[in-house]
Amino acid sequence: MIKKIEHLGIAVKDLNEATNTYQALLNKAPYKTETVEREGVETVFFECGESKIELLGATKEDSPIGKYLSKQKEGIHHIAFYVDDLTSEIKRLQNEGFQLLSDTPKPGADQKNIVFLHPKSNHGVLIELCEDRSQF
Repeated sequence: MIKKIEHLGIAVKDLNEATNTYQALLNKAPYKTETVEREGVETVFFECGESKIELLGATKEDSPIGKYLSKQKEGIHHIAFYVDDLTSEIKRLQNEGFQLLSDTPKPGADQKNIVFLHPKSNHGVLIELCEDRSQF
């Protein structure tokens, strides 16, 4: 079951500049920076109430974020929802006809297991589902 909005993912061309912008906007430092080599992305996380802001910068031009930024402008890349049982949600959403980008969860940033729903299934919005890695 979907519990809450976990974070908003924002794709940026200059991660340092964006970090400074969001640090000034939110009046706080990020709590975590992490590189996910497999995905070719560097992430910076800010807490914002019960949710988070995740800045996404490409470490390789051919990574998913690198390709996204070559076609799109900077901005919201995805909305992530926290779920209590990722495997069950995957099955439920597949039965509902949603198209997933993978059939099984994979390790993501911030100690989460993740799966993405194709934007075609969500009126143009890339959706990420995530759960704490310790639950998987």
